[in-house]
Amino acid sequence: MPEALRESQARILSYTGGKMGISAVPGSGKTWTLSHLAAKLVSTAELQPDQEVLVVTFSNSAADNFSARIGQLLRQSGVLSGLGYHVRTLHGLANDIIHQRPELAGLTNDYQILDQTEADTILTHTVDTWLKLNPTFFDDLLKPIYLFSDLQDQSKFRDDKLLELVKGVGLAFIRTAKDLRLTPVEIANRLRDYPMDTTLLQMGLTLYQDYQAALNYRGAIDFDDLIWLAYQCLENDLDLIALLRHRWPYILEDEAQDSSKLQEKILRLLVGTDGNWVRVGDPNQAIYASFTTANPNLLKRFLAEPDVRKEDLPESGRSCQSIIDLANSMIDWVQYEHPNREVRDALTPPHIQPTKPGDPQPNPPDESGAVEFVNWQMSDQAELDFLVERVQAWLEKNPESTVVVLAFLNDRVAKIADALRNANIPVVDSLMNLPDPTRLSAGSIANILESLLNPEEPKKLAIAFKVWKRKIREDQAAWDQIEAIARLIQRCPAIENYLYPVEGADWLDSLKGQHAVEMLTDLAAFREVVHKWHQAASLTPDQLVLAIAQDLQLDAIELATIHKIALLIRNLQDLHPEWSLEDLNSELVDITKNLRRFENLSEEAEGFDPQAHRGEVVVATMHKAKGLEWDKVFLTSANNYDYPSGEEGEFYRAETYYLRDNLNIQAEALAQLKNLAAGLPIIDFRLGANSLDDRNEVIRERLRLFYVGITRARRSLTVSFNTGKLKNNKEALVCTALRNRMKLGG
Repeated sequence: MPEALRESQARILSYTGGKMGISAVPGSGKTWTLSHLAAKLVSTAELQPDQEVLVVTFSNSAADNFSARIGQLLRQSGVLSGLGYHVRTLHGLANDIIHQRPELAGLTNDYQILDQTEADTILTHTVDTWLKLNPTFFDDLLKPIYLFSDLQDQSKFRDDKLLELVKGVGLAFIRTAKDLRLTPVEIANRLRDYPMDTTLLQMGLTLYQDYQAALNYRGAIDFDDLIWLAYQCLENDLDLIALLRHRWPYILEDEAQDSSKLQEKILRLLVGTDGNWVRVGDPNQAIYASFTTANPNLLKRFLAEPDVRKEDLPESGRSCQSIIDLANSMIDWVQYEHPNREVRDALTPPHIQPTKPGDPQPNPPDESGAVEFVNWQMSDQAELDFLVERVQAWLEKNPESTVVVLAFLNDRVAKIADALRNANIPVVDSLMNLPDPTRLSAGSIANILESLLNPEEPKKLAIAFKVWKRKIREDQAAWDQIEAIARLIQRCPAIENYLYPVEGADWLDSLKGQHAVEMLTDLAAFREVVHKWHQAASLTPDQLVLAIAQDLQLDAIELATIHKIALLIRNLQDLHPEWSLEDLNSELVDITKNLRRFENLSEEAEGFDPQAHRGEVVVATMHKAKGLEWDKVFLTSANNYDYPSGEEGEFYRAETYYLRDNLNIQAEALAQLKNLAAGLPIIDFRLGANSLDDRNEVIRERLRLFYVGITRARRSLTVSFNTGKLKNNKEALVCTALRNRMKLGG
């Protein structure tokens, strides 16, 4: 154990049993504290040989981090590491439970868990089918301008907009139904008793039925099923509960603000009435409710329970005093001054306290102008130009510092990354939805397929040549020659005279004497490779991808990614037998643009370390930045569209522009589903009552997201906003309020 503990840490490490809830501010060392508590319990709690301290956390990288830290602490104390503790994600824990008695979940021992990519593919197909079978469902919901008479325009709108809308509704409906433990059959039975209009619920039910049928056909379950079925196993087997309570007499839960109702129920069953349960989290950093069934109010209620010992971890050495003051001021403003009283519970104490003198994690020194709110109006492009200028200026003065530029959406992050790269600023975008190796691998295959699909276009063939040679890109001199060869291919007057020349019309022969022998050798070798690709075109698309990959120099991560891409294509073929190679390739293009979800195979995806990227600029979404810190943070696009407050005339992303009366179909569907589960009346979704209620949930989460953005900064923070495509967005109210509170100039 360390020689000098903070008072708050010492209180927590004095824990010997019972229920304890800990509110930990950003940068307070909650992982350090929880790891030490776990190691202490393993060493001193007199565990029996078949008992362990169970540590439950949110992600695989966090689980690996806990395991490593606890093992190191035990070794330092002279205790054999690897014994007496068990670290799992919540989904990993659920899987462990099911494996104890899979028959209670209606599963065999060899059940499969569907990954997110495959689940997404199934849902996309399900939604596409539903839209084709219900072409008029949205006719009375669309604004008149979007009721197309032209069938081609109507089809494109359905594919581009309505598919995205219904897919979002379907995903939320299925996840919520599973969190409520409602099967499709149970929902259908309950709907028979409702005299009200259940049109929207019927849509959700159909999507749920078809999605679940596809899972059953594969003999698979998804991640939401894992949680539900684990609870079912415990609920139906008291002996299993007793067995696991004995095995895990102490349960330590990290990131408790991100637990769902069903996840919490599982832990309550494992703990029992008089068990030992420590929950650590920060309700102010609950930013995943829009994507999952997480509910930060569960942790708040736990902290208020009479038999729970409440502790705070309020001290943080992460940020300088100015940034700490800004974060605390935001908590106060939200609690007492936000004009929308309904959302004043979005942020709660404890306030962040700086560390005391002599602390091993001292706060960075406070510098003049550490916090800057740039409140002049900028267009999308103007904000990009501003960021390039400010990032360059910061790196010139602080070349060894860590820097991040944060935005709300992936497409904005991608634009920022491109603008910085175009200014020759080193960029790291591994925290985007898809890291470089994944996007580059998908992009490489997509570019080659594009060339095969358009064999007459020299420009596409030139790109394919550069893909084939991309491994030498780091050698600038060699790459200059590759670029020159690519330009030659692009200027080829007749591609057939290069790839399949007849006697007397060989384009390569015409180049002899005009260009270096090495260039002609590369062109000849590439021609042979293209011949192989053309011959492989008779294979199935997934086999074609693997054949192309044989001619690319791939490392282990890229090779694994290519195999995953081939599997994705095969699944898409099964779901869409009518799709052409061009249709399948468009899916790969979407992956390269971060428009399509794909299983992350990058080594950088887990355990990202900003310190490894000093002198470079990380670009990321606000969600991806959680848990990390940088010397300099640029918080961008801080307008009232990304961070609404409830003011008149604001727009909300879920309230799509093409539906009338600001309807939020997803909010209406979920409200109806929850009422159905509770046996309450269902309100006609066309009235939009729940659409208005959902706005407050959005506002709460965006306030917490903004707080997370602020608290990523160690030394300096710059906040800017743009007016958006329609040029009607303004500075977010939270920015205006904080700037005035802190008397920060623009």
